[in-house]
Amino acid sequence: MSRRAIVIVLDGCGAGAAPDCAEFGDPPTVSTLKNVWNLVGGFEAPNLAQTGFLAAAGIGKQTGAAGRLRPLNRGKDSVTGHWEMMGIPVPTPFPTYPSGFPANLISAFESAVRRKILGNRPASGTAIVDELGEEHYRTGRPIVYTSADSVFQIAAHESIVPIGTLYEWCQIARDLCVPPNNVQRVIARPFNGEPGRFQRTNNRKDFPVIPPPNLLDRLADRFGPACGIGVVPELFSGRGFRPGRRTQSNPEHWLALQQALDADCRFVFANFEDTDMLFGHRSDPAGFANCLEQFDGYLGALLARLSADDLLILTADHGNDPTDGSTDHTREYSPLAVVNSQFTQWLGDQDGLATVGRLVEGWLE
Repeated sequence: MSRRAIVIVLDGCGAGAAPDCAEFGDPPTVSTLKNVWNLVGGFEAPNLAQTGFLAAAGIGKQTGAAGRLRPLNRGKDSVTGHWEMMGIPVPTPFPTYPSGFPANLISAFESAVRRKILGNRPASGTAIVDELGEEHYRTGRPIVYTSADSVFQIAAHESIVPIGTLYEWCQIARDLCVPPNNVQRVIARPFNGEPGRFQRTNNRKDFPVIPPPNLLDRLADRFGPACGIGVVPELFSGRGFRPGRRTQSNPEHWLALQQALDADCRFVFANFEDTDMLFGHRSDPAGFANCLEQFDGYLGALLARLSADDLLILTADHGNDPTDGSTDHTREYSPLAVVNSQFTQWLGDQDGLATVGRLVEGWLE
């Protein structure tokens, strides 16, 4: 059997404040996994403990081939995190918009979609839909908002704006977001329900900046396209990945991961996003802990089916400490656990998330 590499990114599961956290507006006390552990009084995740993933975050004794990765990119988000893993440097921050998008960009977008927008300010996605959803429902005007990250988000009710139309609007925004407004990601945020009871659907879609050539391209040329799960293929504009359905939740990601393991795929690259999307951004440490326990069950089943030819890497793309009083990502080390009998030594702190890509490439060679 050919060697296979499996990378699982537990979205937002930071392992302690990075040395430059203050430059990103974060206090030195941010530490997603450990703060969640301490606040809820611990959680049951024996498989994450066995691999050393929790120990990398300062929970329990050091075990396995584990450690922490210091981010070198100039961001604290999924795009920069995943890009750095695949060897793409991001030395300059993507633009953010704490006062909303500039008038000329909004005017160009409104002209292209032939509708005025609502919003144009930083906001929580659920909060701004609760606030403006009824007016959108009545007028059909899209809700445009941003966050602390470099994102241009467009929310629309699926019965008012067909999902295909929303995706077209996002592509229009993507085409308009060029330097100096080269927003890192345009994101479709569809929702449904009645006024006062709106809820997001599972039809989110990301439209990121097209990445430069990277490790994924080289791996695809040598070993065939990767199997990407969750948001990962979208973060790289699909390049280097097999075509597949975009899964939208951890249970869906787990089913897709099992299918990928049954396929003849040499590299599986997955993102399990619920810790970040459902609980980190909503400042819900108890939900965060429960989500980790659910994932731990998946991990136990995965560990049971790995062979000597499989290399499993568990890591994170950034932090999202739900105990820090903010709903934003946090600038943290990423935990790293490497699972294979050939890797036994404690890894300690290392510079750069690109360590992940180097481990994958070295294993597959």
